[in-house]
Amino acid sequence: MQANILTEIFLPVALGIIMLGMGLSLTLEDFKRIALFPKATFVGLFSQLVLLPVIAFLMLKLINLPPELAVGVMLLAFCPGGATSNLLSNLARADVALSITLTAISSMITVFTIPFFINLSMEYFIGEGKYVELPVLKTMLQIVVITIIPVSIGMLLRWKSPETSKRAEKPVKIASAIFITLIILGAILKEKENLVDFFAQVGLITLLINLVILVLAYGISKFFKLSHPQRSAVAIESGIQNGTLAIAIATSSMLLNNSQMSIPAAIYSLIMFVTGGIAVYLFSRTFMFDRA
Repeated sequence: MQANILTEIFLPVALGIIMLGMGLSLTLEDFKRIALFPKATFVGLFSQLVLLPVIAFLMLKLINLPPELAVGVMLLAFCPGGATSNLLSNLARADVALSITLTAISSMITVFTIPFFINLSMEYFIGEGKYVELPVLKTMLQIVVITIIPVSIGMLLRWKSPETSKRAEKPVKIASAIFITLIILGAILKEKENLVDFFAQVGLITLLINLVILVLAYGISKFFKLSHPQRSAVAIESGIQNGTLAIAIATSSMLLNNSQMSIPAAIYSLIMFVTGGIAVYLFSRTFMFDRA
């Protein structure tokens, strides 16, 4: 894919604005909660960073995909959380504080994990010597620039001027929703000639991954005796992936430069809004029944 305005300018800027919006909702207290709620935080991070990639890999062993699409599925699995999961947790009456904490911590961790695990995925699915290795330091730097720095700026703005940040939070969230939609549509339109084939190939596996992780994350949380709001937050955080980050890494000319690898993230993003909406409805109703 040739470098163009969409992938080289609009996409990083849009993702930066999305992460800035997430930063406006964060405080240092969110990072301190790992000490206050260690069990819930551990279960959530385990579901996001370990269980989900394992499920994706096992699904790929059962459903054979072309190598580049398989790498795209794994890339998606290594990009947990995002501002969308915090919004859905709020709608589901889940533990929003836990949701924000998990998003913040996982965003920090994946700066280091994504480049290493993507290279392992390409070696496994494409074959040694048959792919261009993802540059580890350059990938880390780009992830920091388009995620960690905007989040930090948002947190700084909230700390310095909480009232202004509160007023800016809603328009930034609206802009974020628009950008997410445009990024997903852009990734799909880039491969519009093969869209039907790609949807047929990755539609089922992305749906299964999404459903399985939602159920398992909730079930594991229940096994560890987390409250219903905590279980709901962990499930939503695990099932709602940062598809925009996966698309950015896949399509950047400085990183993977492969539009096909962005297709699983784009299709998963469409699916997760439907399944996420259903999860929000079910979790919120269960909350009301628990209160009755």
